[in-house]
Amino acid sequence: MQRNRLPSEQTTTVLLALAEDATTWRHGYDLCQQTELKAGTMYPILIRLADRGLLETTWETEIPVGRPPRHLYRLTEAGLELAKELSEKKMLAAKAKRARLRPQTEGT
Repeated sequence: MQRNRLPSEQTTTVLLALAEDATTWRHGYDLCQQTELKAGTMYPILIRLADRGLLETTWETEIPVGRPPRHLYRLTEAGLELAKELSEKKMLAAKAKRARLRPQTEGT
């Protein structure tokens, strides 16, 4: 999948949260709790990621009495690849920031 630009900070947060256990199906509500993103931000992100082939979705099959079925989400192989790439970029950016903040010593 070709991308023209990097995902937003919120989308990156969602991808990295899903990548923590890429094989596990996750509820949007659980992701909201983990990432502290509001539902109005989370669900459009999940829909866009699914539309772009980065998430697979399914409906919950074991539904507790008194609650409607919920969508479940997990990363596709392409989604996991993007999450790994974003994680690496985030680590490199943090490392570069630490290097810029480190006091310079004389002679170096």
